[in-house]
Amino acid sequence: MNSTKCRQVADNKTTESGFTLIELLVVLAIIGLLAGLVGPQVMKHLGGAKSKTAKVQIGDISQALDMYRLDVGSYPSSDQGLAALVNNPGGSNAWNGPYLSKNNVPKDPWNNEYHYRSPGEHGNFDLYSYGLDNRQGGNGEAQDINSWE
Repeated sequence: MNSTKCRQVADNKTTESGFTLIELLVVLAIIGLLAGLVGPQVMKHLGGAKSKTAKVQIGDISQALDMYRLDVGSYPSSDQGLAALVNNPGGSNAWNGPYLSKNNVPKDPWNNEYHYRSPGEHGNFDLYSYGLDNRQGGNGEAQDINSWE
């Protein structure tokens, strides 16, 4: 006998066992249907996770800015930017940084720089990301995420 599985039939004939083409097509159709239904839901949650990550990062950077202000007496200027949290911008002996872990300013989840303005239009400073499209406004993943809301 060859290496394929065979079984004995009542009249001493052997038949090969396996899946028929129809069975395989049905299984592939079911997998395709599940992928079509589940895939968009997974992508929707993935986008939501990036927005939540940006909110958490903005919160962490805001806390670092508050610690900077406690030491130096003011928030970094817009010109100094967020880099003042990891490198002493000079002009003050009270700088006690770096104020961010890993000694770098993180990028937003879409790999864009966070936008920082001090003094801000909405508070002492404005810290925000424009989302996926890196442009003001938008919906879904392209929605702006900021420190004042």
